[in-house]
Amino acid sequence: MDTSYIITFIGDDRPGLVEQLSSVIEHNRGNWHESRLSQLGGKFAGLILVSLPAESGEALESELKALSATGLSVRVTPTSETSLDYEGKAITLTVLGPDRLGIVREISRALAERQINVVEMDSQVESAAMSGELLFRARIDAHIPANTDLDDLQDSLDEIANNMTLDIDLA
Repeated sequence: MDTSYIITFIGDDRPGLVEQLSSVIEHNRGNWHESRLSQLGGKFAGLILVSLPAESGEALESELKALSATGLSVRVTPTSETSLDYEGKAITLTVLGPDRLGIVREISRALAERQINVVEMDSQVESAAMSGELLFRARIDAHIPANTDLDDLQDSLDEIANNMTLDIDLA
């Protein structure tokens, strides 16, 4: 019987890091299912979902943690069999505007107050083409409960957008 694990890691960015991780996973008869890997601030970080025979779990964790000698910090977490089952629908928010403190906090607060579950979020700060001003850009995929008042959500997002000079689109 296979068991699933989420591997989280962070280390100095360098060639061969992904190969190192994948070799350990394969050595323990693991199958790499999904991942989110990214270079952030000179580091390379990620999440990997793997499955492997239950008896290989301890060896996988031990071998991955041994990679700390190469400067890699790794955590192995067994997944649970329970999954959240939502009635409702998926939404996507796109956010664009001048970078400033509090953007993620304000938007995530508006979502949390309505029991909206963030499923995935990608964000970056980049220079505007003409002015060079720092722009914050994000895409947030979320699941919204069936009973959510979309007009109320839109009003709240519009207020945040006006206060922070942002464009927030809800689709």
